[in-house]
Amino acid sequence: MAAPAVLPLAVMGIVLIVDIATGAQFNLLPVYAAGPALAAARGPVRLVPAMGGVGMALCVAVAASSGRLGFARMYVALIAILYVTLAASYAAWVRIRAERRLVDVQEVASTLEDVLFAPVAPTIGPVRLTASYVSASRATRVGGDLYEAVASPRGVRVVIADVQGKGLGTVRCAAVVLASFREAAPDAVELAEIARRIETALDRSTDGERFVTGLLAQVSDAGHLVVLNQGHPAPLLVTTDGRAELLEPLVPDAPFGLTVLTGPGSRQEGVARSALQAGDRVLLYTDGLSEARDGIGRFYPVVERAGPLLREGRLEAALSRLRADVTAFTGTAPDDDSALLLMEFAPGTSSGGNPERDD
Repeated sequence: MAAPAVLPLAVMGIVLIVDIATGAQFNLLPVYAAGPALAAARGPVRLVPAMGGVGMALCVAVAASSGRLGFARMYVALIAILYVTLAASYAAWVRIRAERRLVDVQEVASTLEDVLFAPVAPTIGPVRLTASYVSASRATRVGGDLYEAVASPRGVRVVIADVQGKGLGTVRCAAVVLASFREAAPDAVELAEIARRIETALDRSTDGERFVTGLLAQVSDAGHLVVLNQGHPAPLLVTTDGRAELLEPLVPDAPFGLTVLTGPGSRQEGVARSALQAGDRVLLYTDGLSEARDGIGRFYPVVERAGPLLREGRLEAALSRLRADVTAFTGTAPDDDSALLLMEFAPGTSSGGNPERDD
């Protein structure tokens, strides 16, 4: 209690000095109410009436020493201090409840983050990976963006997705997508089968009022990349020969939750394919990157700016450079969740393979 009491006591001490110096000419007795008012801002509830008591004692003592004892102005000042003390006590109680609630929310968010965003393995089969997630929420560190990577007999399979909306319903929807992917990806024959199982899980486990844009990607041991796009920003391919291009499908499929509008046969049109060479990198991201804006409203140019930044060095360093460049481009803190997943095709490596290049 000592530290929170310093400021209220100091302010009342200053009022006391000024009150003694000015005498009865100025009626500063009600100003002792500043003590309990300030105590409500930082201290526990019990500190507020303690400071109110100090203020009332000082008020009576100064009134007695200056010949104001028993005057109406003294009683008015005491009533004012008492009123402020009661109001400040209630304000302190409300503040402490809000602080405890925020702590609870942050603890829940931390637990959710551990479940939803377990670190991706640095190497899965022939693919090296690293990921980065930034939440725009000031109260929690999780939102509607998600990513995951798992091994399968047909290659490394990856999902990145963005749930429409905000709040706990969005987090719940993200958890459903992740759980469905983790269950389906290791043994599904095709990416389209994984997509159908995610769609089924969303229909069964959510309110049906949210949709999810997402990408499902697969990299085989031979470097064949297949990307199934469900209304999501196209991934960026950065090759060792200096090219940077978006892997756009012929026709992006509707997001998860809306494919009922397009029919079951449309997913093949949402597939993009590429043949990766050793050292080629693929960036999967959510619209927190592609829709980041600068001061005049221009979108972040993913190909032009991200391509050169991701070409060199370790994967983690490349993502750090990209994050710093987006911040420099926008000039502000992020206003949307942003998930990044960077892959590098590195045939001949495994979970215990060679360290990343450090060009």
